[in-house]
Amino acid sequence: MAAYRILCRLGRSHRFAVDLLHGGMVADLKERDRNLAVELVMGVLRWRGELDYQIQRLSGRPLEYFEPEVVEALRLGVYQIRFLSRIPKAAAVNESVELVKAARKRSAAALTNAVLRKCEPADFRLGNPRIEKPHPEYLNCALRSMPQWIWERWVKNFGVETATAILLASQAVPSAHLRLTGGDDSAERVQSDLDREQVRTRPGVYTIKALRVESGNVFITEPWRQGRVVAQEEASQLVADLADPQPAQNLLDLCAAPGVKSRQYAERLNGGVLIACDRSLRRIKMMDSAFISPWPRRASVQRVVLDASKSLPFRIRFQRVAADVPCSGTGTLARNPEIKWRLRPVDLERLAEMQANILRNGLQALAPGGRLVYSTCSLEPEENDRVVSEVVSGIPQCRLMTGGELSREFPEMATLFENTGYFRTLPGVHPVDGFFAAVITRN
Repeated sequence: MAAYRILCRLGRSHRFAVDLLHGGMVADLKERDRNLAVELVMGVLRWRGELDYQIQRLSGRPLEYFEPEVVEALRLGVYQIRFLSRIPKAAAVNESVELVKAARKRSAAALTNAVLRKCEPADFRLGNPRIEKPHPEYLNCALRSMPQWIWERWVKNFGVETATAILLASQAVPSAHLRLTGGDDSAERVQSDLDREQVRTRPGVYTIKALRVESGNVFITEPWRQGRVVAQEEASQLVADLADPQPAQNLLDLCAAPGVKSRQYAERLNGGVLIACDRSLRRIKMMDSAFISPWPRRASVQRVVLDASKSLPFRIRFQRVAADVPCSGTGTLARNPEIKWRLRPVDLERLAEMQANILRNGLQALAPGGRLVYSTCSLEPEENDRVVSEVVSGIPQCRLMTGGELSREFPEMATLFENTGYFRTLPGVHPVDGFFAAVITRN
């Protein structure tokens, strides 16, 4: 029932499933039931295109024929029957029928029952198939579960082979990543402490500060309660590292909420000042409530509500500027699958205009000799290369750092820098989420 309520609420709002799955709607559930709710919600969102295809095929009716509450109950039923072998088909059918009745759509109960009884398990089990030999039906299901316009863009921008790798990675269940927060805390020590509490991890691929969770619940461990680790995807950690904040510097974080990267900056600004900005007061407040541990005391942290796409109010210039701009998020579809069902082609143009304004404003606030990092978790060139090229070409005093310069400074990331200087990761090609970054300096 919790998964059903969350799916219905997502259909009426622009909240993210991750937020609702950590909220009051599942807070009172036992761990086993909470884990099942997460699997059902995220599974339905990942495979919604395939589920809708099956609903229409089995019912002989267009999806618009069904009321929204009935659609969500059918999606849940089809997902469990097609993809989850441990749930008996009869139980999945009965649960969906009862959900329809509970939603006061009793007239649709018989049709719901008929559709689900005709549904059969898929010829494969969900997992992380290698791109060389994915099950043919798995690939068909994945293609049906990605909006066609996104798939066609990826083929055009990256070629069929890379687009297929991105597609399969975007459908897979992602692993959880952690970042070590303590300067003197070694990965080996944290791993050992987590291991004693039945949480298995392995080192990150690109940075010694990252751990990847293979099994166990890190959120009930002592290292988590002590604030020695935070949840942060490894590519996100690398993007923040590119800012390379130095002790006693001042850093302007233009799009700071929810604050994961901001805290990473603060750990490095020994004696410095961090101005963390966001246009939403609610999100600014989340920068405190979303974390167990307090802000690092090594830096003076000030939080400011402002829209970075408009003229900035600061009279000083900053030695470091972070512009982790709002974006389409197509590099993180495995973690936030609802994005692909909400995004529209026109959104890319709107986002690019806002992103360019934020970047221009950030460069105006950058001190001579300073460094700005522009970043997104998008795969789309409109939000990445084109924004940077357009803005930097119009400011003679600023230039993009080259791939050679960045490789010498960050040798562990050398394979992720292009000759142009752009940092880029692609799901399925690299073992991390999709991120883009450009490091810009002012002469």
